[in-house]
Amino acid sequence: MPGFGPDVERLARKLVEGYAAYFSYDMLNSEGRKVFGEMARMLVHEHPELKPVVVKARRDPTLENVMKVVERVLGPEAWALLRSSVSGPYTYYEL
Repeated sequence: MPGFGPDVERLARKLVEGYAAYFSYDMLNSEGRKVFGEMARMLVHEHPELKPVVVKARRDPTLENVMKVVERVLGPEAWALLRSSVSGPYTYYEL
């Protein structure tokens, strides 16, 4: 699949890196919906073949559905960004 526009990638990063601000109980809150809506509009305009995934995430804006869309844009980096935004720069292991 060809690349995505810089605005789509920037908004996807903003959404994932701002997990605490844009998600409540693993669902998009109103501010998150605004950011996701803008990203989704541009994404569907650039890549209409992704419309079914975007529509599903808009109807049921769970973290899992939103991450499916973001993963299409950012690739495996999306999950790494999510982990770092949730747990910070440090990884803790149970002994």
